[in-house]
Amino acid sequence: MLHLIMPKQKFTSKRARFLSVAETRTNTIIEKIRILGNCSNRSLYEYSKDEIDKIFRAIQDKLNETKTRFIVKREKEFKL
Repeated sequence: MLHLIMPKQKFTSKRARFLSVAETRTNTIIEKIRILGNCSNRSLYEYSKDEIDKIFRAIQDKLNETKTRFIVKREKEFKL
């Protein structure tokens, strides 16, 4: 797998950094999902409904877990 090394980018704000990083990572994930869809070609691959359910359950579980991290406010660590 080819990894391109990108020069570190200076951001003017946390918002700008979020927009840049989130957009890049989201597009990468969408592309990986598209590529996973290529496995649906029954002339090249054999799979069961249970296997497909397991794949999409794992993906959905991770999506739900990640979305929760954006929504739920993290509790601060207890300190005396």
